[in-house]
Amino acid sequence: MKIKTFKDAQEQVDKIIEEFGGYWPPLSMLASVVEEVGEMARHINDLEEFKPKKRGKRKKGLQEEISDTFFSLLCITNYYKIDLGEGLGKVIEKYRRRDKERFREQA
Repeated sequence: MKIKTFKDAQEQVDKIIEEFGGYWPPLSMLASVVEEVGEMARHINDLEEFKPKKRGKRKKGLQEEISDTFFSLLCITNYYKIDLGEGLGKVIEKYRRRDKERFREQA
């Protein structure tokens, strides 16, 4: 399955969560996000050969680790009925305005 929009992603996550009994309490969902970010960090450490994983550990790809994290974030957005497409659009504009001169080379 390929997800094309944030709205579609949120709808698909909502369907599966409802199928499995509903959303966890907010702090449990946040703990899941933190756990997934940790797994993503471990994977990047391994990819960059900074801190290789132990032998025999299943090596998920970085795409899967990022997607696991995103799934956990989508659970929180759905729980609080946040339109992620709208919110991300606002944040992108915020960074565009705020940082437009910030990273330019200093003469």
